[in-house]
Amino acid sequence: MSLVHPPSHCPKCKHRLGVLDLLPILSWLLSRGRCRHCGERISPRYLAVEILTGAVWAGYWWRYLIVGSDPVLFLLFAVFATILLASLFIDIEHYLIPDSLNALLLPVAIVHNAYLVASASDGWTLVGETAIPMALAGSLLGFGVLFGIAFLGRVLLGKDAMGHGDIKLARGIGAMIGPGLALGAFALAVVLGTIIGALQVALRRKEEDEAEEIGAEWDEEPESVGSLLRCGLGYLLLMDVWALFFPRINQVWFGDDPESPQEYEDDWEPTATTIPF
Repeated sequence: MSLVHPPSHCPKCKHRLGVLDLLPILSWLLSRGRCRHCGERISPRYLAVEILTGAVWAGYWWRYLIVGSDPVLFLLFAVFATILLASLFIDIEHYLIPDSLNALLLPVAIVHNAYLVASASDGWTLVGETAIPMALAGSLLGFGVLFGIAFLGRVLLGKDAMGHGDIKLARGIGAMIGPGLALGAFALAVVLGTIIGALQVALRRKEEDEAEEIGAEWDEEPESVGSLLRCGLGYLLLMDVWALFFPRINQVWFGDDPESPQEYEDDWEPTATTIPF
């Protein structure tokens, strides 16, 4: 999934959107939530996401440019948060996190920590104390926790218990905020995920026959342990990040052909998994 190809377009009439169609918040309001070319209704979710993103940027603007005076940190945190928000809403709708977004988290985190080192009063001595080691520890912690869940789920339960996108997402978040905050964030995610998953399972029990029918239809073989380990090693070696610049790495290491089109079922729905998040 690419961020730049195909260009932004109306999902119904396929008309390529111009500048007037892509102004955050204003375009949706001026067009009254409809495509200017075919009149198709545009989901208010777009407006909500743009307002939320604007609020996040305003918060960082206040923190780093009004209260503080560090435009570099403002830009880094705003970009990082924007990637997370885009990943969140794409994941909610399509149940996947594009590598073109996910793999960007780690480079942003690396630049952030390098900037902390370069701008510190004691210069590069900071390397041995906080920024770089903590970024590495946070990245390994994020990767290790979620990859461990995926591995144990596959070995002990014979099921795919964690998506690869989540593993890479945790790797980038850990690198940005360090192991202490990352551990708390992942613990909160597990608790919230368990609660939401339990509610989903409880609601599905009311339509048990239908759920079983859907589950049987979409039941797939779990990923092999060998494939999981190979991909995990690739994430440790940042192969998915390098693949942003050298797409053939996806085919060589992960077995994905970057030039082959991917098809997604419009009516696909996830079934309840062993670990509900």
